[in-house]
Amino acid sequence: MRPKQQPKARHDDLFRARLDQIINMKHELVVLADKIDWAWLDDALAACFSDQGRPAESVRFMIGMFLLKHTYALSDEQVWDRWVQDPYFQYFTGEAFFQHQLPHERSGMSHWRKRIGEKLDILLAETLRIAHDTGALKKSDLARVTIDTTVQPKNVAFPTDAKLLETAIRQLGKLAKAHGVPLRQSYARVSKTAAMMAGRYAHAKQFKRMNNRIKFLRTRLGRLTRDIGRKIDGDAALEENFATALSRARQIRSQKQRQRGWKLYSWHAPETECLRLGQGAQTL
Repeated sequence: MRPKQQPKARHDDLFRARLDQIINMKHELVVLADKIDWAWLDDALAACFSDQGRPAESVRFMIGMFLLKHTYALSDEQVWDRWVQDPYFQYFTGEAFFQHQLPHERSGMSHWRKRIGEKLDILLAETLRIAHDTGALKKSDLARVTIDTTVQPKNVAFPTDAKLLETAIRQLGKLAKAHGVPLRQSYARVSKTAAMMAGRYAHAKQFKRMNNRIKFLRTRLGRLTRDIGRKIDGDAALEENFATALSRARQIRSQKQRQRGWKLYSWHAPETECLRLGQGAQTL
């Protein structure tokens, strides 16, 4: 159910000290909390919740906890523990009075993270808006954005010539079977064996035998591409369906291990590039 709104102060709360009376109102968290458009965030996340069931925790509290967690590099447990002790954390998440006990469930952040998912990118939009309104960010600063990041993990195996050639043969065979293109020979069985043996020869440092297996795979891939080219010649629909696959197969067959320029390192992720860091190479 859509998050509930935080309750307003009751009449008996007049005898309790408000947070805005005991904290420094010029503190950076106080200033930031007053500049964030919490109502807009609540409306932006409304589509993630249904109209039935138990109400979720308030948007200001949960989004505030995520911001505090990443701002101070805390874990979920650490940000919960510090919230009970820090009045500025409580004010930032919408509390009017100091809370001596945690009135929320600790598992709330995990549930919110799963429910919101990619919607958390609205925090970036709100951050940029605040930076622009306060003068910390100018339009000219957005003309060019430079991103500095580490190499991110990707589902790409280490690229070897034998594996790429075997993958190209297998993928062309699957595509030909899916479109009903008859082949003289698919080379699926012999290419799998050749790629396996090339890996074993490389491990044993028997590079002459390894290169013979790679040459074998390269020859079979050339035969397969020419065979498919002859079978689909003149059929515009088939030529369009095979255009990308044949282009990748020809690139894999023609490229060399130490060639300069662009290389294809992965069949399913052609955008993958290789970055050389010191003596090793990593795919990106």
